[in-house]
Amino acid sequence: MLLLLLLLLLLLVLLLLLLPPLAVLRQQQSQGPRWSWLAGLQHRVAWEVLCWAAAWQQRRLEQSSLHVGQSQRQTLRGCLKEAQGPRCPLTGSTDMTTFRNHLPLTKASQAQEEESGERLLPPTSNQHHGEASLQATLLGLAALNKAYPEVLAPGGMACVTPTSPWPHPLPWPCHALSQVTHPGSKAPGALLLEALRSPGLRALEARTAVELLDIFLGLEANGEKLAEAIAAGNPGAPLPRRAAELREALEQGPRGLALRLWPKMQVAVTLDAGGQAEAVAALGALWCQGLAFFSPAYAASGGVMGLNLWPEQPHGVYVLTPGAPLIELLPVKEGDREEAAATILLAEAQKGKEYELVLTDHASLTRCCLGDVVQVVGAYNQCPVVRFVGRLGQTLSVRGEDMREDVFFEALGRAVVQWPGAKLLDHGCVESSILDSSGGSAPHYEVFVALRGLRNLSEENRDKLDHCLQEVSPCYKSLRFRGSVGPARVHLVGQGAFRELREALAACPSSCFPPEMPRVLRHRHLARLLQSRVLS
Repeated sequence: MLLLLLLLLLLLVLLLLLLPPLAVLRQQQSQGPRWSWLAGLQHRVAWEVLCWAAAWQQRRLEQSSLHVGQSQRQTLRGCLKEAQGPRCPLTGSTDMTTFRNHLPLTKASQAQEEESGERLLPPTSNQHHGEASLQATLLGLAALNKAYPEVLAPGGMACVTPTSPWPHPLPWPCHALSQVTHPGSKAPGALLLEALRSPGLRALEARTAVELLDIFLGLEANGEKLAEAIAAGNPGAPLPRRAAELREALEQGPRGLALRLWPKMQVAVTLDAGGQAEAVAALGALWCQGLAFFSPAYAASGGVMGLNLWPEQPHGVYVLTPGAPLIELLPVKEGDREEAAATILLAEAQKGKEYELVLTDHASLTRCCLGDVVQVVGAYNQCPVVRFVGRLGQTLSVRGEDMREDVFFEALGRAVVQWPGAKLLDHGCVESSILDSSGGSAPHYEVFVALRGLRNLSEENRDKLDHCLQEVSPCYKSLRFRGSVGPARVHLVGQGAFRELREALAACPSSCFPPEMPRVLRHRHLARLLQSRVLS
């Protein structure tokens, strides 16, 4: 009986291999029911394979998360074995002390790298191939299907950026599932055009939220050209009607645009990484109002750090899993890293505490502080469940005040609420020494903002940010009172300024973008780019 089932499975897989790609089958469905039947069969087989692979990964996660200490010790021994060489063989125990002695902790802060001016190797693609990324992709798809059962139906999803938000490419034959567009082969404009031609979409994908924000801003700017391209793309009746629907949807403004274009849309899928929170907030308040947001994983500079099993959660929380790469946690004190503290393993994490992630890479055998700070909010078996707080490399400090990324963002949010009609789209910060803008006065922050709903900032509104910074940071307030730090200067930049910044970042060898979006700029040419686009 088992042999018969295996033969049947083999026949189904061979049939899937021999069938044309699913996208081709969809294009030929109108030619007759035969093609529609074949497309349906291909999708069903692909879905069964995905379910089997996800179930296997779920069992592996359950086993490893129930015995986190044992799983991490196995990974630790693997790292030590890789570090062992013919000239320095390891002897004795392979405990945490031995591990720390052979692989000392280094601090690879992006801020320090940028300040040094060193050219680094180009950042790896966000397709972090490996066991952790494959597990995050398979379990993320299964969780997404459970929360939104129709999303993975044929033609239910479209990716509008050349790179997918899923950390690992889907293994064959699962790539046949649901996609209307095929990332990696087309420019974002062409991918968006394909998505606009499919009114029945239930999920929209983009590599990161800031890139999805750029897509919607581009859609508004180039709406008429896209409508003309849709109308001219096919002489059939549905497409001219679709072009008219696009024009009508754009005329009603940005709020709720996604649901007007795709009435069945349920969720936007983007990869969570540093600096994405305000893009998610802007999209949720305007273009993607009414949609859920889901990130299958959290990507830090070292790769995939955590996987998301809860698409229904309004804010992403992630399971830190044992296995390769080895993740340690470094306790963080109020305002800064605790230099004297030793790292702990995942099983020792305490709920409510904040930790900096430490990653040991098997390939380079480096054990680095990533700068990403997490707070433990729960547990999955013995694994900590965390939310990401901010990045230590994105700290502002002109007089040693150490204004953390999350603290600054809180102050900026308080200020924007007091700017009548304004919605924050993007921001970037520069310490005045980078632009030589102090002019003999006290050092200060230069803050560049992109807004919707407000075309000019009065001096009174600009001053509100400095007041909010003093509210959230007693140290900053004390320095301002003594005159050691000058008031923050706020500049409104034009539309497209941050898109140009991201293009410049992507071309910069020392940049962490993509997927991380830096909010504190330490290269003068990047700061000058924003400065050149100031409106007021």
